[in-house]
Amino acid sequence: MRREEWNFFGGFPWAGMAFGRRSRFFESGEIRLALLSLLSEGPKHGYQLMKEISERSGGVYRASAGSVYPTLQQLEDEGLVEAAQQSGRRVFSLTAAGRAELERDPETVRRIWERAERCEDWSQWVGPDSFMVWGPLTELVKSGLRAAGRAHARHEGPERVRAILDRARQELDAL
Repeated sequence: MRREEWNFFGGFPWAGMAFGRRSRFFESGEIRLALLSLLSEGPKHGYQLMKEISERSGGVYRASAGSVYPTLQQLEDEGLVEAAQQSGRRVFSLTAAGRAELERDPETVRRIWERAERCEDWSQWVGPDSFMVWGPLTELVKSGLRAAGRAHARHEGPERVRAILDRARQELDAL
């Protein structure tokens, strides 16, 4: 099963965890392509790259120095980027080999930034307080689905379950 098939939550990174699946923002090798993609727009230092990834994902994903700087070093060792000192910072630029590497897999690059855009859509609701309600929210979803199954078996239909969930939504919206 492909990732897109099971991750019906639209790809935001914590969704799979509620159902026991570990979901990551970047799959294997994607951080490399994301950094190369950002550098194709112009030279940047590591902090700028981390900030831009965070901004593009609406703050849902925050790249750490522990993932960005070793990847930049590896890209530099491979000749895909080059670094120069500017105002006391190492600024990275894409090389011709880096541009060629980036152009080898445009579909993955497109998927990375589409995933980031989907996360950005959710970012208005994401924050420390949001995560505190994640557990009860997943329990509510499970209870609603179980109740819908029982209601169907008793020929009550989903209307009663929908009415209960709608009242809960209205109450939450009123907060």
